[in-house]
Amino acid sequence: MSITTGGGDKGETSLWSGERVSKDDLRVEAYGTIDELNSHIGEARHYCKSKETKELLLRIQNDLFKVAGQLASKGKLFIEPVTETNVQWLTEKVHHYEKIIKLKGFVIPGTTIQSAKLDICRTVARRAERRIVSLYKTEKIANELLKYMNRLSDFLFILARFEEHLEGKLMYKNDV
Repeated sequence: MSITTGGGDKGETSLWSGERVSKDDLRVEAYGTIDELNSHIGEARHYCKSKETKELLLRIQNDLFKVAGQLASKGKLFIEPVTETNVQWLTEKVHHYEKIIKLKGFVIPGTTIQSAKLDICRTVARRAERRIVSLYKTEKIANELLKYMNRLSDFLFILARFEEHLEGKLMYKNDV
């Protein structure tokens, strides 16, 4: 089967759950931004120096398929939704890295190429979260999904700082 079907030639697309919607639908915008985030994370993985960071990012990429799948499901539940366990895992990872880094103020983003790439991921994650919140105002979206996206940007922030920490290049606002 070809990936080219022609089904979207008139500005509509099919959701995972089967409904046809406009390609500029809030739901499509939300999962499209998740797709963009997943691509940026894939790029960031190539720049990160820590094997640990690369493995964590790969797990996040896999989780983002759950997020996108849930967002692409309107008329029925997605087969593998984001759960409170996913949210808790992210929360624990954020706390783990906060203990290592011990932040002491506002940081200058992107002092290494890998942290710059992770900071771009963080900002795209925040935009995806805003798109999901817009959708949440008009349609039912699982609370776990909202929590996950909020936690994900925190996680990407602290992971960027971890990469800087490993190179001794964590820079604070007034360090210049």
